[in-house]
Amino acid sequence: MRPLLATLALTTALTAPSLAGATEVTLKTQLRNYGGKPAFLAYYVTDQTGAYVGTLWMAASKARYIPDLTDWYRYSGGDMNEISGITGASVGSGRTLTVTLDLADTLFDAGYTLHIDAAVEHYPASPSEIVLPLTREGASKPVSGRGYIESFSYAM
Repeated sequence: MRPLLATLALTTALTAPSLAGATEVTLKTQLRNYGGKPAFLAYYVTDQTGAYVGTLWMAASKARYIPDLTDWYRYSGGDMNEISGITGASVGSGRTLTVTLDLADTLFDAGYTLHIDAAVEHYPASPSEIVLPLTREGASKPVSGRGYIESFSYAM
């Protein structure tokens, strides 16, 4: 029962940061010019053991392609309630997505990892295209994706 309560407390801190200290964080994702339809992106967090904690944001315009975000789908169990209220439009080739949200302070420098899955209709999926630790030191340091994402950074 204790691990369940810890997970519930952490998930609540992730999705309802008013219950804990929070920091405004801006996620900036620049897509490559891959020439296809707009990309679907899922931003989610795992803990020190690799267990799913929660979804931060999803860019997806057609629900039928969300299962193509394979790692997010596997981690979240495909629970569409996870993305209720935190979903925006998919992102076109060569475009930039900028999302600002409040993240619980407890997620930084504590072993949590940010993942970004990418998928494009009629192209191969790119699960966990970006995987990086959530640290204050890592803020504003761009990282390259291995598929559809040219670069990603977060600022605090």
